[in-house]
Amino acid sequence: MPAPPLRPFRLLALAACLAGGGVALADERPVVVELFTSQGCSSCPPADAFFAQELATRDDVIALGLHVDYWDYIGWKDQFASPDFSARQKDYARAAGQRSVYTPQMIVNGRERVVGTKPEDVNKMIRAHAAVDGPVRITATREGGQLNITLKCDPPMDKSMLVHLVRYEPHRTVEIKSGENAGRTLDYANVVTEWQVLGKWNARKSGGFSAPVTGEGPLVLLVQHATHGPIEAAVRLD
Repeated sequence: MPAPPLRPFRLLALAACLAGGGVALADERPVVVELFTSQGCSSCPPADAFFAQELATRDDVIALGLHVDYWDYIGWKDQFASPDFSARQKDYARAAGQRSVYTPQMIVNGRERVVGTKPEDVNKMIRAHAAVDGPVRITATREGGQLNITLKCDPPMDKSMLVHLVRYEPHRTVEIKSGENAGRTLDYANVVTEWQVLGKWNARKSGGFSAPVTGEGPLVLLVQHATHGPIEAAVRLD
């Protein structure tokens, strides 16, 4: 039976592997935290602040801010929003058997979901995932306009995984002129600007491939189970 349609809803307002030189090393095991947020959501600024001030500054965390577009209709169009990010959040919900999506939400390593305004819960999840040494390793180098990627899994798994390339802007400031956050000037960190799938990999054996890459600025590579399952490995290149 197909999954029932997802209904976005807002929470009520609540209180509030870095590598240099273009090389990302396999023994770095950062935890990936995705924040689903919106400039049009009055509940989001506390989560955005925690994300920017604490998570985005950590070397052991890859913090990715994904702005959704399903609140644009209520008076302010989020200039960073993408329907692709809304679809990613909804796919996560379907994978977990959930019928609704909301903002602000954080997803840790593709596995656990938590309200973005609960720093203690988020940090507890990060510590738990950081303590687990998973089987997948990814090594990447960026040389000019080419990205070289090596993938290993020990022990091997007969699982299909996708390699994602993510680009983001480390900092943006926005003056909100209408909608629920009208009159506020908000700072955003690690605003995702591009997300693409580079290829599919079966973890039964080691693999590697190259991909063209253009532009400056940081990029992130994620190895994630297909159908929005766990993120097994991630690296960041600055």
